[in-house]
Amino acid sequence: MSLTDDIDRLRTDLSAAIAAAADEAALDAVRVSALGKKGSVSALLASLGTMAPEDRRSAGPAINGLKNEVAGLIEAKGSDLRAKALDARLKSERLDITLPVTRPTTATGRIHPISQVWDEITAIFSDMGFTIAEGPDIETDWYNFTALNFPEGHPAREMHDTFFLQPGADGTRKVLRTHTSPVQIRAMKQGNDKPAAPYLTGAVEPPIRIIAPGRTYRHDSDQTHTPMFHQVEGLVIDKSSHIGQLRWVLEEFLKAFFEVDGVKLRFRPSFFPFTEPSMEVDVQCDRSGAEVKIGQGSDWLEILGCGMVHANVLRNCGLDPDVYQGFAWGMGIDRIAMLKYGMNDLRAFFDADKRWLDHYGFRAFDMPTLFGGLSS
Repeated sequence: MSLTDDIDRLRTDLSAAIAAAADEAALDAVRVSALGKKGSVSALLASLGTMAPEDRRSAGPAINGLKNEVAGLIEAKGSDLRAKALDARLKSERLDITLPVTRPTTATGRIHPISQVWDEITAIFSDMGFTIAEGPDIETDWYNFTALNFPEGHPAREMHDTFFLQPGADGTRKVLRTHTSPVQIRAMKQGNDKPAAPYLTGAVEPPIRIIAPGRTYRHDSDQTHTPMFHQVEGLVIDKSSHIGQLRWVLEEFLKAFFEVDGVKLRFRPSFFPFTEPSMEVDVQCDRSGAEVKIGQGSDWLEILGCGMVHANVLRNCGLDPDVYQGFAWGMGIDRIAMLKYGMNDLRAFFDADKRWLDHYGFRAFDMPTLFGGLSS
């Protein structure tokens, strides 16, 4: 068989193999078998070296022509296969734009009501000029009780079902704080970076205007009590602070928090070791329906405790009670969240039930602001 016949036969076989290639992998196998280092066309090219010069002059162009022809067929077939593969992929990945848009994660995530109410409270008091103060959850007995006018063995200590920790190396025991009032002591003793007056003995010179939101702990659990709960307390210390200012602060806070035009408060005498006089505050409401409505009706609802800071507390913090006086108040964040948003069981706040959070939770970007609405 002549070289010409070999070239024609090879051309026919390779053309058929290229045309039959179903995908790019099969086509590449044909390319290797023809043009690879040990391929059939490459073998013909290698045979040129054994031919006589006159035979080489005619065989060379014929074999190179076959090589170029096969390479062209392979390139054309490759382009066709790639186009078909792309078309198939586009069909398989096509989106029906008439379908509903998938909800983004920012729309499905929820802010816990406690976090939302915490931010609402912070927004209101920050607008009034208060700063946010924080303290440790684990406190010394002195900060949690003694500095707040709870003497050792005083019956008032029994008002708090305290979690006591094991005694330290020095024999003293720390506690899980039963209220955020220790933050008030820390604020009066440390305050800010202003230099202390000579008679303040380690305290920082007022005025002091802080709120202290945080976690607190008591050994109690029922529909309206949990072992861990949240409180916010406020403190104002100055030379001319008085109960009239306290009443105004509370009224303005409740109007903004419950988003009503006005509230009526009723102050009743009470007892707290760290304030004198001490008062419990009721807010006017309407309980006739399924929800408690603040700012209307003829009913009253206890909502917080307050009073003028006790002189002993000022002395314990190094402040002269003959120069300074102040007022303080405290309320449960969980309780006012229940009241504002119509929740009936405090324990549900801590059950980690996603269905509950989907119902009561807030969208991630619903940041409470006074100009945009706290709970919009």
